[in-house]
Amino acid sequence: MSAMVELRSVRKSFGSLEVLKGVDLEVAAGEVTVVLGPSGSGKSTLLRTINHLEKVDGGWVSVDGELVGYRRGDKASARRAPGKGGGGGRAGKLYELRERDVLKQRTHIGFVFQNFNLFPHLTVLENIVEAPVSALKRPRRQAVASAEALLARVGLADKADAYPKQLSGGQQQRVAIARALALEPKLLLFDEPTSALDPELVGEVLDVIKDLARQGTTMIVVTHEIGFAREVADTVVFMDDGRVVERGAPADVLDAPRHERTRAFLSKVL
Repeated sequence: MSAMVELRSVRKSFGSLEVLKGVDLEVAAGEVTVVLGPSGSGKSTLLRTINHLEKVDGGWVSVDGELVGYRRGDKASARRAPGKGGGGGRAGKLYELRERDVLKQRTHIGFVFQNFNLFPHLTVLENIVEAPVSALKRPRRQAVASAEALLARVGLADKADAYPKQLSGGQQQRVAIARALALEPKLLLFDEPTSALDPELVGEVLDVIKDLARQGTTMIVVTHEIGFAREVADTVVFMDDGRVVERGAPADVLDAPRHERTRAFLSKVL
């Protein structure tokens, strides 16, 4: 059975700075993978390559068996990606998809940012309804009913008519999760979802993510919350300097890390 998420030899540079240095990663359907590592290790960039917010410079990413951002050898609907010719292993020659096709792919990959990214001029309900109506062309009545159910799911049924500025940070992040779920994605990506929150608000957001995990949602979570990783993750990945240094079950990586760099990092955060 193929992985829900597969990365092979993924490289990404910003100018002369190589941020990802040949990353390989697999995430099975229904699995929660938590990515740990120091600031600057490439964690957030890794997430952004998975939904093509950042174009890879080498290697490839697939979600549910479909290449993200590229297509194999189909010039009719895509253009040749610079540096993607030759090799590529299973991928062969890659051609970059048109923006509209990339946007369509992103509807299957939910992304929850650390700073919420809600539309300040829209109510909570409208923030959740907007994408299903505009991107998926769902009937508004159906989208509203779904949004109301999602707000109840994240404990905010009474906040439908509020605006983001009227909510706490934890409430805003729960709305952001509901908004991502509104597209019924195959995969959810979380980029340090609690890092912008006051400490007393962290738990309410982590509780929502834990509930998603119990329901079998496929997730990749970049976080510094070691306790959450220990409790929820199926797999913990430790990154350093643009590479996956260690990968395994939480008990193995967190309690008996094999790599010296992992041990050094955990000694500072545990």
